Parts: sequence; structure tokens; C-alpha cells
Amino acid sequence: MSLNRIINSKSFDIGKSLLAFNLRYNGKFVPHPPQYRCFRTQARSLAYAKDLFLGQINKAEVFPYPEIGNEELEELNQFVAPVEKFFNENVDSKKIDEDAKIPSETLDGLKELGLFGMQVPEEYGKLGGLGLSNTMYARLGEITALDGSIAVTLAAHQAIGLKGILIAGTDAQKEKYLPKLASGEHVAAFCLTEPGSGSDAASVTTRATLSEDGTHYLLNGSKMWISNGCFADIMTVFAKTEVVDQEGVKKDKMTAFLVERAFGGITSGLAEDKMGIRGSNTCEVVYDNVPVPLENVIGEVGGGFKVAMNILNSGRFSMGSSGAGMMKKLIEMTAEYATTRKQFNKKLSEFGMIQEKFALMATNAFVMESMAYLTAGMMDRPGVPDCSLEAAIVKRTIQMDYSISLCSPQGGETRP
Repeated sequence: MSLNRIINSKSFDIGKSLLAFNLRYNGKFVPHPPQYRCFRTQARSLAYAKDLFLGQINKAEVFPYPEIGNEELEELNQFVAPVEKFFNENVDSKKIDEDAKIPSETLDGLKELGLFGMQVPEEYGKLGGLGLSNTMYARLGEITALDGSIAVTLAAHQAIGLKGILIAGTDAQKEKYLPKLASGEHVAAFCLTEPGSGSDAASVTTRATLSEDGTHYLLNGSKMWISNGCFADIMTVFAKTEVVDQEGVKKDKMTAFLVERAFGGITSGLAEDKMGIRGSNTCEVVYDNVPVPLENVIGEVGGGFKVAMNILNSGRFSMGSSGAGMMKKLIEMTAEYATTRKQFNKKLSEFGMIQEKFALMATNAFVMESMAYLTAGMMDRPGVPDCSLEAAIVKRTIQMDYSISLCSPQGGETRP
């Protein structure tokens, strides 16, 4: 039986799913009521992409395509205009790349726009966060991606750096750390990768040992390729800790910690000299007997692996809209080149093979954008579905290959 026949068959019962999807607020249909706008931590109930691998199709999860309401759209437009204006008038991407540094005045402008606290709830701090939904955050992510270095700096700060506080932090942790993180006074970093472990999060060797008086942990180890690592004030660090299971057996399990640079014992290596996104800061961070208070554990002791995976899903999702924004800009730049350069008395844009490449680039950009906003819409719904596979799909793109091949005669494969 074909896929369409299965979906359209009478035996394909989607009534319950449709009922859950068609929430009504004040008598009007909205994709997610206002009280659910910010990040939520309810148990994940549905998994569209995962179910596909099991031969199950939750049609209501993707049809109709999730859209934001008029009120939220109006609110979003108020944020978009000044941010876009700032990037067009005040961001010099070429200089940022050449100097391998984002100017302090540019960072100050980003802070004034509230871009360091896009998803931090509004109640934290004097200025507070923007409290944006995932869909609204994705739209602003398209704009911030007009400069890759800024996009990475902001994403490392909030999509993964402070995300652990939002999804698993205590009220005390949120009240203590979120105000300064939302304002940009403090910058966050996510510290998981080590010389011997990356995506294999369970293989970390950094260790946190409970002190003899039981008041704090002593953190020892090193992390590498840490975005914002040279200047981050607050770090989400993952380390092995000794736990005792229900049978009294001692085991090593990963735990997530909120670590302040002010705790002491933290040193950062030299910033990496990267080929791209050179204005973003990437370095090694070393921890030498860093005292971390018990109250700075994120979630449960031994529960760090789950915290890490939830944070990484958020980070992967955030790459989607940024990637879409980069793709659109890349297509625009490539089109300008293809319509001005001539070969054999013809513009590159007049060759069929080049037109095919542009068609593929536009298709891939549309797919990336659509998948990013579909995932955002799913994550914004009550009962947050398990979007781990959707987030992994979002991060995939092959767009740059076509642009490099078109521009390579003018140094497209080299750093300017």
C-alpha cells in the first residue's frame, strides 16, 4: 500500500492528535497559547520523525503547517525591524573576520537590542529577557546570521550556554544568573567537548569530586573548542561524578554544573585561528581544583547526560534558522557574481548548468527554512514533542558547496 493511501485510509485514526493540536484560547485557534510561549520542560509525548522510522505517521503533527497568530506576528515585526537595521548599518563583517574580533561597540548594540536574552523570560532582571517563543527566536536567528561570527557568539551564549538553566535549573539558579546573562553583562559558554570526546558525551574524563566536608565539588579537567571560552563568565560544564545506585554500587555518571569564572582555578588557552567565523571566540578551557558549590548542580547529580542531550537538541535546532539566513545571503551574493561575470561572451547566469545549481540552492534553502520553522512550531506546542531527530535533520545542509564552486575562480576557496 502506498504512503498516500495509508495516510488517507479510514483506518488511519488521527482524531485524537487533531484534537490535541487544535487548541483554542479565548475562543480562537492559536498554535500555542500565550502561557506556553517560553521554553517548557513537560515530558515529551510525541516524536514525528522517530515515529516515521517505526512506520507510524502522526499526520496532525505536520498538517497544517504550524503558524504563529496575528498578535505574535505583530510583536515579532517590532523586534525584526530594528535588528535588521542594526545589522545593515552597524555590522562590518569583513572587518570582524579580518580582525578576528567583534568590536565592543557592536556587542554593546547587540545587548541594547536584547539579543543576549532572546529566550530568557521577561521577569528576569531590570531589562529582563525578550521571552521569545522558538518560532520568534528562529526568525531573529535568520537576521543575526547575516554575520556568522555574531550568530555563533549569540548561539553559544543562549542556545546552549545558558539553556541548561532554562530547562533544568532551580528557581534560585534562574534568579541568580539569568538577569545578568539576559542583559549581556555576563556571557555564557557550553563546555562538553574534550580531546577524547565530542558528541560521545558519555566519554568525558573531566571529574568533579565531592569535598570532605560535603559543601562543594572540586572540578578538574579540560574542555576544547569552547565557543566564548576565553571570556565567558558562566559556564555549563559536564563532569564525571561518583554516585551510589539503589543497590549500593558506586558508579561514575556525568553531572552538569554551573561554573563561574570567579570561582578561580580556570584558565583559557589562546583563541583558535579559524578559517571562518573568525570573530567568534573558540579556545581550550582548563579547570584546576575549581570549587563548585552543591547548589550549582544543574538537575540531578548523575543526570548530566540527559541535560546535555536536551541542550544539544536546542543548539541543533537553532542552527536551522541561522543556516537558512546564511543560505539566503549566500544565494544573493552568488547571484550578483553570476550575473556580472562573463565566460564565452555570456553571463554565468545564462548557462543551463549554472541555472540548475541556483535551482538546487534555492530548493535547499527552502527546505532548510521550512524544516527549521516546522521544528520550532513543534517545540512551541504544549506537551513538547520529542524533536531530537527533527533538530538533527535541521542542522544538515549542503548549500555552501554550490556557491564555492561558482565563485572559486575569484578566490572562493580561500579566506579573504
